[in-house]
Amino acid sequence: MNMLEIVSATTIVLIVLLLLAVLTATRGIRTVPQGEVWTVERFGAFTRMLGPGLNFIIPFIDGIGRKVNVQEQVLDIPEQAVITRDNATVAVDGIVYYRVMDAAKAAYAVQDLSFALAALAMTNIRAVVGEMELDATLSGRERINSSLLSILDGATDPWGVKVSRVEIRKIEPPDNLIRAMNLQMTAERERRATVAKAEGEREAEIKRAEGEKQSLILAAEGRREAAFRDAEARERLAQAEAEATRMVAEVAAGAGTDALRYFIADKYVKAFEALAGNPAQKLVIVPMESTALAGGIAQAMELLRAPGAGGGAGAGGGVPPAPPAPPRPPAPPAAEMPSPWTPR
Repeated sequence: MNMLEIVSATTIVLIVLLLLAVLTATRGIRTVPQGEVWTVERFGAFTRMLGPGLNFIIPFIDGIGRKVNVQEQVLDIPEQAVITRDNATVAVDGIVYYRVMDAAKAAYAVQDLSFALAALAMTNIRAVVGEMELDATLSGRERINSSLLSILDGATDPWGVKVSRVEIRKIEPPDNLIRAMNLQMTAERERRATVAKAEGEREAEIKRAEGEKQSLILAAEGRREAAFRDAEARERLAQAEAEATRMVAEVAAGAGTDALRYFIADKYVKAFEALAGNPAQKLVIVPMESTALAGGIAQAMELLRAPGAGGGAGAGGGVPPAPPAPPRPPAPPAAEMPSPWTPR
């Protein structure tokens, strides 16, 4: 063997050794990105986990098994038709937020984690929504979300998964049911408007009746107060008249019949003036003779002299009886008498 053959063989060996070293380094050095965890399998069996960064394994003996993402992930739940408790069909979909807490369980306890979570979520959505009526389903998203979260979190614990949140995105009834709900909502709003209008009218009638009642009460109180004032005024007037009568009686008792005659004549004249000034009186009757006035006064004095008359001489007031009235002169002939009816 010559020198050329020896150099060629040595070069080939060195190249093979260099390639083997590079392959060994490539198989033994692993760089794991942030947010992932890799499993190490030795002859197909799980041995340990590789965290983010530079890691070393035994070449040709250890291998990388599963690459698990440990960041929080979002799983889309496909839309499905769900029948509610009152036999209404609604289309429901949602999303699930989860995070792998144990990479070994997530890698080996379940074959397809995303598919398993989606199937589990869809099954429990049908179970939770099926126990509720349509109105409660449409208005109870929070209740559905909390129920699904509790169920999924407990069911995925053996898989090393933590479900952090479940959100129902859409709960949509069919078109015919939506039209019926719109008609029902319109009828309900019209009913509320009618009830509100009736209540407003009733309140207005009540307020109006209360106002009329208060007005009648105030009017009655006004009439009562006016009656009390009228009675008080009449009482005061009667007291004033009684006081005036008493004073006249005292003056008459002290001054004699002349003062009484003057008082009666003054009243007589004032009464005649009131009769003559009455606007409703068309005719005024006046005496034919000038002595008629004196005769009327004399007749009044005769009444005062009668027994039992108060304030006169017969009442024991100490006033001597007045002389009898002079006889009335004879009336003139009828031809010379003026008409007793004098137009006003």
